[in-house]
Amino acid sequence: MHANWKTWVHVTKLDPDKRLPKGAVEEIATSGTDALMLSGTLNVTRENLHELLDLVSAYGLPLVVEPASPDCAIFDKGVDHLFVPSVMNTNDVRWVVGKHYAWLRQASSIDWEMVVPEAYIVLNPNSAVGRVTGADCSLSAGDVAAFAEVADRYFKFPIVYIEYSGTYGDPAIVQAAAGAVEHATLYYGGGIRSAEQAAEMGRYADTIVVGNAVYEEGIDVLRATVRAVQ
Repeated sequence: MHANWKTWVHVTKLDPDKRLPKGAVEEIATSGTDALMLSGTLNVTRENLHELLDLVSAYGLPLVVEPASPDCAIFDKGVDHLFVPSVMNTNDVRWVVGKHYAWLRQASSIDWEMVVPEAYIVLNPNSAVGRVTGADCSLSAGDVAAFAEVADRYFKFPIVYIEYSGTYGDPAIVQAAAGAVEHATLYYGGGIRSAEQAAEMGRYADTIVVGNAVYEEGIDVLRATVRAVQ
């Protein structure tokens, strides 16, 4: 029985390449967040991913692994879902389908019931994910809405993810994406560091993702972002 990710409004993203202070995991797990997402772009290995998984799996929260590469697509006990991104706004086919093909070629088996495809629209050119994927981040609200609609209505992605990755995005862009999506769940991630920002993006996105604030602002800010959307 896998967790019902469609009901989540707040997800906390933890990076296997970053260290948390002692006691922080328990505070995060009891903050009221709906789920934990283990995800990162750089220096993520099966080893540090398993290490983080071991730290967080005892708290009973739904756990999602969002692999940056085929090597990190793990189906370990305790993992509820594998959220697998495809980047819509890149001309590099590896990040649309190439990595996914390589994953299937090397995997001995895949539990498809755990896999949730994500249509990523990456909008921060200075972020690691923007640089690595070669995403075209100079998009208008109309451009983003078109990508969101084609992901939702044509490709039938269950999640459309507006990713500003480390910087706070433009609410008008997120609103445009929300207006274009009919069936998919709209995720927003990037730069949320206050209750006000969480509430603002939560007006348009079905689910907000808070990541860097956990490491840079602390548990009180995380709790405030939870209260703002729940």
